[in-house]
Amino acid sequence: MIRRSQFNRCSGAILIVALWTCLGLASVCLLFGHSTLMAYRGADNDLAGRQAEHAIDGVARHLIALLGAQQTPGALPDVNSYPSAELLVGDATAWIVGRPGINTATTDPRNSTQLSFGLVDEASKLNLNTATLQMLAALPGMTQDLAAAIVDWRDADENPSPNGAESETYLRRQPGYQCKNALFESVGELGLVAGADPGLLFGRDTNLNGVLEDHETAPQSQGSTGAAGLDNGLLEWVTAFTREPNKRSDGSARIKVAPRSASLDSLLQQTFGASRAQQIQAAVGQTQAASVLEFYVISGMTADEFAQVDGALTAADGDTILGRINVNSAPEAVLTCVPGIGTEKAGAVVSARQARPQLDSHIAWVTEVLGREGSIQAGRHLTGQSFQFSADIAAVGRSGRGYRRAQLVLDTSVGTPRIVYRRNLQRLGWALGPQIRDSVARAKEAL
Repeated sequence: MIRRSQFNRCSGAILIVALWTCLGLASVCLLFGHSTLMAYRGADNDLAGRQAEHAIDGVARHLIALLGAQQTPGALPDVNSYPSAELLVGDATAWIVGRPGINTATTDPRNSTQLSFGLVDEASKLNLNTATLQMLAALPGMTQDLAAAIVDWRDADENPSPNGAESETYLRRQPGYQCKNALFESVGELGLVAGADPGLLFGRDTNLNGVLEDHETAPQSQGSTGAAGLDNGLLEWVTAFTREPNKRSDGSARIKVAPRSASLDSLLQQTFGASRAQQIQAAVGQTQAASVLEFYVISGMTADEFAQVDGALTAADGDTILGRINVNSAPEAVLTCVPGIGTEKAGAVVSARQARPQLDSHIAWVTEVLGREGSIQAGRHLTGQSFQFSADIAAVGRSGRGYRRAQLVLDTSVGTPRIVYRRNLQRLGWALGPQIRDSVARAKEAL
């Protein structure tokens, strides 16, 4: 017979074992519950990220359709004519991060504090493949050594220019590599060029969204505004993609302005009549115009007359013209680099552009600012058309999760618009400013 004290001791031991068992089972349940919750959140974040990636692709297709529907080849799309912020794509939301005043007469992204949205005109920038050493050296924040190294990077030889760099310099790096000695395929290649440190490339705008945010206000050691530091880095002002079709809008060949030809005489006679054509021919004489703008300056044509023949004329050979700057969209910092404009007239060009009621592809108006000699010098570097546009697309998936960002360059110069470049910018961090960040955070908390 079991004594009562022994029974109580036995029952107490069983209770303790049962409690420990229950505690263990609860711990296991909590562990599996936490693991399941983490797996669910991970799957939800992964889904949101995939939604954001698909949203970027969807916006890209939308932009291809938008640019393909342009009635005037080479025209700047009006940023007010298409949505570019809070684009709903299924459960995702996307933004096309732009620059203040993009594609308007007031383009100037420096010192901005207001986030803007829309496509960015690549022809508003300086082309790394065609800009002269002097033009490169005039960019804000550029050094003489880096400008020379850029020229050496793209030329075909191994002969370093003064202050430049060829393979001998790059082979001493760890790991070493050869100088490319070929054209830039993207602005990202600048990171490989001697003298291109992050402070010069990014400036204070480390996430490349055109806005100086609180964490970006600390001065750098060197920059476009002097000792106080960089505003925007060199990546803001350069491109490797600008090219124009050297044909008329109907696809037929353009007529060269020099040397004088029967085709040119015929075009002038058909457009203006024999008497006026003879006056223009007499004014031009034997001058070999280096650009269509120079031909306009020396011909004595009016701006209205020039507009009638501008699209039919060229001074270049080949099917494409590389690297010209769109004077209708380029910021003052880029215009300063153009011979015949410089620091003396860049501001005046921007002011005259702002005063114009509308912008078109005919650039005869710049002669009123630059004068005869300035127009002749600047002519071969300027255009009024743009055929490449960059789209910096940021997106989040459901509930504001899964942030993704990519930069695309769309080319319209060969008919149907196409994507010629894509770069992942997610590593640069949040690009949509504090207000959108707060709204996204509230959406997460609402779950």
